[in-house]
Amino acid sequence: MTNGPVLIDLEDTAPAPGPDAAPPVPDLAEVPTGRAMQTMATLAARKPSRLGRFFWSAALGLIGFWASVAAWDFVTGLIDRNPILGGVATALIAAVLLAALLIILRELAAFARLRRVDALHKSAEAAIVANDLKAARAVVGRLNGLYAGRDDLQWGRQRLAERQGDVFDADGLLGLAEVELLAPLDAAALREVEAAARQVATITALVPLALADLIGALTANLRMIRRIAEIYGGRSGTLGSWRITRAVLTHLVATGAVAVGDDMLGSFAGGGALAKISRRFGEGVVNGALTARVGVAALEVCRPLPFRATKRPGVSGIVSRALKGLFGRGD
Repeated sequence: MTNGPVLIDLEDTAPAPGPDAAPPVPDLAEVPTGRAMQTMATLAARKPSRLGRFFWSAALGLIGFWASVAAWDFVTGLIDRNPILGGVATALIAAVLLAALLIILRELAAFARLRRVDALHKSAEAAIVANDLKAARAVVGRLNGLYAGRDDLQWGRQRLAERQGDVFDADGLLGLAEVELLAPLDAAALREVEAAARQVATITALVPLALADLIGALTANLRMIRRIAEIYGGRSGTLGSWRITRAVLTHLVATGAVAVGDDMLGSFAGGGALAKISRRFGEGVVNGALTARVGVAALEVCRPLPFRATKRPGVSGIVSRALKGLFGRGD
């Protein structure tokens, strides 16, 4: 044992690392993924199983049969007790049945309009591929018939009638019809898409409930698709709106268009920066961008002519205009 101090040589010992050498703090913020829109698209596009369809068909049949028997027993019993009250009940039931019949006829008419627009779209594509001027003129005639009762397109229909005789190729003729008739409808449809994207982004950013933003996204998208169908002349009704929605979302899910890439967060209204400030704001921007994607797909489905002479709307431009001033700058 030594009684003096102990000396330790530190010449070969590396100095302790400073703060500048410390590893960066990992970014624990969750990257926005547009969970509400992806969940909504997946649920709406999912095809029901045969067993599920059989169950609901049988259940609805049973409920209808039970309601019919109960109504019959109620009316006949009431007639036996008091013929006047029985007659009133019979009249009311007849009114309900008449209203149900009118609703069914309206839905059938809506499906017929949707098929008409879809057939017009396919005929236009076939005429362009074959460069068939006669077929293109037939498509333009059917398009004029579709919009014959639209006062807001009267001026465009007149210009089309004046100029279509000077065009001698199918692509040019359909392009002229697209510019004269569909350009104002495209502008109105884009306003609907921007409004829906803004609404979905706002609900996601301000409402901290996961179920609320899911319901808000579903409601806004259904309303947007219905309005787009009405703008292009294919008023869809309740069942028709759901059919179009499923067709649009099925296409988006199949093509992977509801998946969010890292590029979206940097390009759509500064989503990446917003995500670092507030995850809800970043999630709102991404949900708004996915709503714009659904809107562009709805334009392509509901439009009676394909995009040829006019440029197909871009999602980034729609989101920039929709969210400008909402979460900061939109460019």
